[in-house]
Formats: sequence, C-alpha cells, structure tokens
Amino acid sequence: MRPGRMTRHGTAYTSRMSRKIRVGLVFGGRSCEHEVSLSSARSVFEAVDRTRYDLTLIHIAKNGEWRLPARASNARLAGAANRARSSARRAFGSGELYLERYIPGARHVEAQVLADADGNCINLYERECSVQRRHQKVIEETPSPALSAEQRDDLMVSALAAAKGIGYRNAGTFEFLRAPDGTCYFLEANTRLQVEHGITELTMGVDLVELQLRIAAGEPLALGQDDIVPRGHALECRVYAERPDTFLPSPGTLSTWRPPAGNGVRVDTGVRDGDEVTPYFDPLLAKVMVLRDSRDAAIDAMSDALGEFAVEGVATNIPFLLRALASPRFRSGDYDTGLVEALTGRPSGR
Repeated sequence: MRPGRMTRHGTAYTSRMSRKIRVGLVFGGRSCEHEVSLSSARSVFEAVDRTRYDLTLIHIAKNGEWRLPARASNARLAGAANRARSSARRAFGSGELYLERYIPGARHVEAQVLADADGNCINLYERECSVQRRHQKVIEETPSPALSAEQRDDLMVSALAAAKGIGYRNAGTFEFLRAPDGTCYFLEANTRLQVEHGITELTMGVDLVELQLRIAAGEPLALGQDDIVPRGHALECRVYAERPDTFLPSPGTLSTWRPPAGNGVRVDTGVRDGDEVTPYFDPLLAKVMVLRDSRDAAIDAMSDALGEFAVEGVATNIPFLLRALASPRFRSGDYDTGLVEALTGRPSGR
C-alpha cells in the first residue's frame, strides 16, 4: 500500500471519513454527519443534542472508548470529554477524538482481504472477535456463529467494496460492528495483518504472511476468489501473563513454560523457560489455535489444549479462557462484546 493511502486510511477516523468507502457507518449513513472530530467540550454538547442515542467517545486510532449516556448533563459530558482527551494524550500522544452511536449487544466481526497492484482483490471471509477485555481481543473464531450465509456474503461484498474504493494493496482487515438486528456497520480498516490472522490460515489453507510479502514484491495474486474455500472451524485463544480475575499484568520470570503440542494444535509464541516478562510491554505470551470439523469440536479441543499448559513464575489468564469457553453463552454462539463483563463483573471496555 502506498504511503499516502496508509496515511489517509490508517486510523479509525480517517478510514471512516473516506468518501470512497461505500459501506454503512454506525450512524447508518455515508455522510458521517454525527461522526465529527472533536476539539472542545462544546462540540460534544452539540453532537449529543443532535441525537437521541447513547454515544461513545473514541480515539482516532480506535484505541480507547468512553461511553456518554443519552440526556447526560453538560457538566457530565464536559467531564467525560476532558478525561477522555487527557487519557488519550497520555496513552497515544494525541487527544483527537470522535463520536459514534453506542450500540448495546453488538458483536465485533472483521473481514480479511488481499489485494494486489493490478487491482485483483479477494476476501478470505470473516473472524468473530467479540470476546474482549479493555478493547483487546482475547478469543477469536472463524466462521462467526452470528452470521447467516446471506449476511456473510453481504459483509464480504462490503469489505471488497471498501478495499477497491480506496485502491487498497496487500493484506488488510476491514472491521465491522454487528447490531442485534443483524445490521453490520463499518468501523475501521487495519492496514496490516491482525494478531488473529492464524485462524484464517487454518481454515483457508494459505500462508498470509507469504502472500503479503509476494504482493509487496510486486507479484500478482496467485489466488482467485473461487480458490478460497473455507474448511472446518478454527479458534484462537490469547494467553497473557496477567491475573485471570483482574486482568492486571503479572510480570516475573517464566521458570516453567511448556505449551501444548500435537493433536492439531498450533502455538505461536516467542518465549521459553527462563525468559523475563516485564511490565513495560504487552503481556501476550502465546496464541493457541485449533482447527476442527465443527465448532463444538474446536471448543473441546481448545479446552484440552489450554489444560495441557504448564506455566510457572507468572500468573496467566488461562483459567479465565477455560471459564469463557465453558460458559453457556459462548457455547451457544449467542454472545457479544459484553461477555467478559457478564462472566467477571468487570467492564470489557476498560
């Protein structure tokens, strides 16, 4: 992807503002009339006055959200805006925010695309990413249990339209919010591979890292859309060095590190016995992935794999992952971004 396009579409706000992305946004239209970049508390008041919805203040990089209830007082709105801007500056070096409608019971679904310099563009279907804590994904799966075949086709058409509309090149992810009524709204374009790209590799039988390097080297796509045939159901669980009850980091030395192996389990990791887990970086230790013929079989296989982990020296979130996988809501497939809060009593957003 050329640098200019990366600049224009590399943040949540700039990608959403592009007139060339012809897909529905959270406010249900293409004009983004309520999704304004916010420079003052007054602009927050004006935006809230124009709507009847609960709203969410969002950092332009989509790395933080602050909910604003409908009919909140101006003093409360001003306080929320000032706290959000201050927190965003500390965390991201920028206090730029925008507003979007808050949709309760939403699910986070993303579409994987590949596009080359010759204009060829294919989709590799979706990933369900609704199990999150602090806006960070914890469990992902593909295909999404929330989508019908017709909804899946519509989502892929939207993702390809967005990619072609901005002249996208290389591997990329187009993220959507699915409302309880089934409507999907565009959130942002991630101009890179996602952490969870491995489950797409499992179900599609492709190497996305190799493909993006070939595209970057100027090669045309060797695959057409008809070559993309998904198989089975894949799950990923992210294993973090953090306390399973509070999700707070658990730094220390990995005195024992023995991940599961075999039985069709894929573990992507960069740590080993004796490594130090510091408090200065993301505490992700490993990505555990499984592929099975059915969703139920994949959940069972993932539970078995997590149970085989031997980790000493730091706490991990494995107990929470096992609890989430065993929960009736996850098992049924009828869950949303509020699952973590429902299981722990802690907001999934912050």
